[in-house]
Amino acid sequence: MATCFALVVLILCLLCSDIVYDVVAMKSEVVDVLDFGAVGDGTADSSEAFLKAWDLVCSREIENGVRIILVPENQTFLLHPVTFSGPCKAKEIEFLIMGRIISPILPETWEGLDQGKWLTFHGVSGLKIKGRGEIDGRGYGWWNQSCRYHPHLDGCTSLAPTAMIFESCKTSSLSQVRLINSSQTHILISGTNDFIVEDVVIAAPETSPNTDGIHISSASNIFIRNIVIGTGDDCVSIGDHTTNIHISHVRCGPGHGISIGSLGRSGNFVQVQNIRVNTVSFKGTTNGARIKTWQVGKGYVRGVTFENLFFDSVKNPIIIDQNYCNVRGACRELKTGVKVKDVVYKNLRGTSSTEVAITLNCSRSVSCTGLLLQSVLLKSAITGKNVSSSCTNAHGAAIGVVQPAPCFQDFDH
Repeated sequence: MATCFALVVLILCLLCSDIVYDVVAMKSEVVDVLDFGAVGDGTADSSEAFLKAWDLVCSREIENGVRIILVPENQTFLLHPVTFSGPCKAKEIEFLIMGRIISPILPETWEGLDQGKWLTFHGVSGLKIKGRGEIDGRGYGWWNQSCRYHPHLDGCTSLAPTAMIFESCKTSSLSQVRLINSSQTHILISGTNDFIVEDVVIAAPETSPNTDGIHISSASNIFIRNIVIGTGDDCVSIGDHTTNIHISHVRCGPGHGISIGSLGRSGNFVQVQNIRVNTVSFKGTTNGARIKTWQVGKGYVRGVTFENLFFDSVKNPIIIDQNYCNVRGACRELKTGVKVKDVVYKNLRGTSSTEVAITLNCSRSVSCTGLLLQSVLLKSAITGKNVSSSCTNAHGAAIGVVQPAPCFQDFDH
């Protein structure tokens, strides 16, 4: 009996030692930016300190562990334009933002630099940015000299810094943080695969120019979910060379809705497919589910699904515009165009603030085909008013109750 008891104790000890070893092996290394000279007073430039912390974390690998860069809470860090570059030896890096990161206010800070960038992550894999902190682009200086709203201002600017850029990144994510007042787009995902944005709040004034919430281009397998966005431009916009984009559980407004495009402006061959937008609410936006292409473009947009959408006083709840150009209503008729096909609108409800709730303005040369309206119920936001549909060279079918009535060229029930 004693021998058996001793054997059991020995086995338990060995198991415990293995567990302890695993726990130790899984421990993460935390690198605090304060230890590299960062100053959390909101006035001193902490860019170099952040880069030093990044270089340390990026250059070393922890076996079975995670390297963490900590931006501590209750402190504000001023960062000038900076790029955190990979590839890194660390297989997984966590950028834990608990405090506040702010941008320089003066556009002159970007003199001699790429004025389209503020915080850039390039060529990184296994990156996880998260935390309860805030990233403030403080874009007022740029907005006040924007050519969009001040076209006659001497020295007005069309390009302004994007708050966060993810270039050529893989298997990475951004979660929990709050992004506000970017000078232009808040988040750009470009040349990137397998990326997740979730549980993020993005906010800027409704009057702020070109402040898209999230823009995606040349990317695949992107998941946008559980997001609240209210800005002066598109809540989410999808650019060229994108595939397998999943957008779900988004609250959009104010802003310009969720847009595929604009596409084909330079006459290029567009390739956009497998886009799914599910469970989104739009409140007071200029558009809801939008696809916009230039006539000079070529290529295709195909395999798109808009499902379970709710509209609250939206100007254009459903809109396809294959005749997009700089001056609305003044587009020259061309024989080219981006082919829009196989687009599904399923289970859409809500109110339109304009008479035309469904606009399918397709090219007379390159028609929209394979459109499907299924269980769509749109009413006027104005009591006693009716809504209608407007179509040009749009071909498709309707299933179930569809209101307003479809206006397809070859309407099938």
